[in-house]
Amino acid sequence: MNTKIGKLPSQVAEKLGKFDRRVLVLQGGGALGAYQAGVFEGAAALGFEPDWVAGISIGAINAALIAGNAPERRVERLREFWERASARSAFIPPAALDPMRQYFNALSAASAVALGVPGFFVPRVLPPFMARPGDPSSLSFYDTQPLKSTLEELVDFDLINSKRVRLSLGTVNVRSGESVYFDNTKTQIGPEHVMASGALPPGFPPINIDGEWYWDGGISSNTPLWYVVDESYRASALILQIDVFSGAGELPQNLHQVQERMKDIQYASKSRFGSARIKQFEELRGSLRRVLDKLPPEIRSDPDVQRLAEVSTRGAVALVHFTNRHNTHSSDFKDYEFSRATMTELWEGGLGDVRGAIEREEWQNVVELAEGIRIFDFTPLGPTQ
Repeated sequence: MNTKIGKLPSQVAEKLGKFDRRVLVLQGGGALGAYQAGVFEGAAALGFEPDWVAGISIGAINAALIAGNAPERRVERLREFWERASARSAFIPPAALDPMRQYFNALSAASAVALGVPGFFVPRVLPPFMARPGDPSSLSFYDTQPLKSTLEELVDFDLINSKRVRLSLGTVNVRSGESVYFDNTKTQIGPEHVMASGALPPGFPPINIDGEWYWDGGISSNTPLWYVVDESYRASALILQIDVFSGAGELPQNLHQVQERMKDIQYASKSRFGSARIKQFEELRGSLRRVLDKLPPEIRSDPDVQRLAEVSTRGAVALVHFTNRHNTHSSDFKDYEFSRATMTELWEGGLGDVRGAIEREEWQNVVELAEGIRIFDFTPLGPTQ
C-alpha cells in the first residue's frame, strides 16, 4: 500500500476549525471495512487522532483495533487483521486477468461461505437445524470464536478500559429489540462486546453479556452517528464518518445488481435518516433558544428554564464524510468477499480518497446542515473502477 499522503494544508485545517473532540464514526459492512482502514491511514497521516471512536459491526472491530492500540501501532494492527482475514484468498491476479476478476471474487466469496474467514469465523461442524433448539449452535451457521482469539491478540483491552480513547460499540438486544451501545465510559469492555456488535444473524450467533443476548447493531441502524450526536451535543466536535455502503447508485441491469443495490440502500438509508433527524432537532433547538431569549429576566433563574437553556445550546460540529464508491466487481456478495485483491483495492481506495479530497478544491464546498453544523462531503462523485 504505497499511496503517499502529504501534510494537511493549513487552509483546510483553518476551514475545518478547532474542536473539543475528534470523533471517528464507522459503519458496518463486512469485508467492505477494509475501506475504513484505508481512510483512517490517510487521516492519521494528516494528523487526525481521534479521542472517541464509535463503530457498528465491522466498524466495531476496526474501532477496537484503533482504540485498543497506541497511535503508532493502529495502522499496523488494522493491516494485520485485514491481511489475516484475506489470507485464504491471498492471490492477487495480474492486470492481464482483470476480465476474470469477477470470477476470482465469486470463488473467494464461495470460499468464505464454505470454509469461513481466517481469524474471524468458521462453519459449524453440524448445521444449525441439526442442533438442539435453544442451544447457541442452533442459532447460526458459523462460530465466531476465532474472532475472540484475534481480538485478544491484536487489541489491548486494558488500554481501552483506561478510557484514553472513548469507545462506543452499537448492538441490538435480541429480546427487547432496542439499540444498546456498550461504551467504555460506562462499561468494562471486553472481546465479547466487540463480537456482539458484529453478531449478524443468521450467520453469526448472538452474544451473551450479563444474561442478555445481543446481535449486530446494524439491524437497527447501521451508523453510530446519532449516538455520538445525542451523547455529546454540548461539546464542539470534528467528526470523521466513514461509510462503506453508498445510498446513491446506478439503475440495476440484472438480478445481481438488484440485490447489490437493495443492500446498499438498506444499509445506507439509516445514515440519511440520521442527517434529517439532526437537522430537525437543531431547528427545534434554535426555536427553543429564541423563545427563551424572549422571557423576562426575572424568570430566567427558574430551574426549569435553566434546564431548557442548557438543551437549547450545543457545540459546533464539522462532519467530514467519506463514502466507499469503489467497484471491486464483487456484486451482491461484496460484504463477504474477503480476497486479498479486494481488501488491497478497498484499502488503497480509501487512502486515495483522502489524498484526492485534499488535492481537489471541492473541500471548500460546505453544506450548512443546521446552525453550527457543517458537512464536508469528500465522497467521489461517481463509482470508481
